[in-house]
Amino acid sequence: MKTLLKISSVFLFVFIIVNANAQQTAKQIKQQQKAASIKHKIDEQKYTFIAQYAQPLRGGQKYLTSDYDLRVKRDSVIAWLPYFGRVYMDVPYNPTDDGVKFTSTKFDYKITEKKKGGWIITIVLNDVRRTQKLLLEVFPNGSATLQATSNSRDAISFLGYIKDEDK
Repeated sequence: MKTLLKISSVFLFVFIIVNANAQQTAKQIKQQQKAASIKHKIDEQKYTFIAQYAQPLRGGQKYLTSDYDLRVKRDSVIAWLPYFGRVYMDVPYNPTDDGVKFTSTKFDYKITEKKKGGWIITIVLNDVRRTQKLLLEVFPNGSATLQATSNSRDAISFLGYIKDEDK
């Protein structure tokens, strides 16, 4: 009887280990599929960055309650993002003319793959007055950070994710 109990406990232990490895493998496959989907979107230049948090150069992180995004397409970059920070010159007179809001059709787009996974995307805007450069760092799980730099005001960063268009 004791031998039967020992044998059944060994089989149970082996079954648990095999089941855990199968679940881990399924999780890894799902992560690899998500990373491949993100890479495809970046290579095609057709994706949307959704901002959840803003991090101004001065001050603390701010949670964004409205929908703010950066849409990248082959022929245009469209930004609808807020701005918190110091403006040095060229202050807008119109109160609705604030934030990082523009549509650009003349821009340089460069993708750099990171060694440990992920991508750094540099977008240099040639036809936008206030914002000159966007630096988007995308991770394989879809999360991303965006930094917008300008000559006339402090830089600002945004934390968010790349929207899954399939859902």
